[in-house]
Amino acid sequence: MPRYRDIRERPTQLLDLTSLLPDEFELVVPPFERCFQAHMDQWTMQGKPRTSRRHSTYTNCPLPSAEDRLLFVLAYLKHAPTQAYHGTAFDLIQSSVSTWLNILVPVLRAALVDLGDAPIRTIAALRQQLGLDTAEESAASPFFTMAPNDLSRAPKTQVNRRTTTVARKNVTRSRTTSS
Repeated sequence: MPRYRDIRERPTQLLDLTSLLPDEFELVVPPFERCFQAHMDQWTMQGKPRTSRRHSTYTNCPLPSAEDRLLFVLAYLKHAPTQAYHGTAFDLIQSSVSTWLNILVPVLRAALVDLGDAPIRTIAALRQQLGLDTAEESAASPFFTMAPNDLSRAPKTQVNRRTTTVARKNVTRSRTTSS
């Protein structure tokens, strides 16, 4: 099972698993852990509101450290494996993978929002982030739509014509059926 402590000294492997170099990975860990703790203070692992006990990490937790949780969710998002495969890689059953991902994907999103590195979801928000206004947009916008292609010069197949043969006119009997 991949653990961050085992791969932190191998930057290429960390980059292959997460698309982050070690120093970039380490920058994401504190806000990710803050968001994780905030989530777990309000919710249980099963997604129910927390009413009595505080969250604590058990000694047999499959993802005991913030780094391991971040590695788990980033590797899943980068490679998009099936949950069964990802569970095999991290020594978890599929239902546990699902439970962890239901918690960690929104936590990662919240952490990236806190860092100001969340993915932009709309063209309008991307234009705003890039500082493009509507006047500049029409002149030199990186966002454009393709014009419709010219009509094809290839002849169209005439399906509902007598000259078009789509299937055989005479039927070949199968040898397996009785006549």
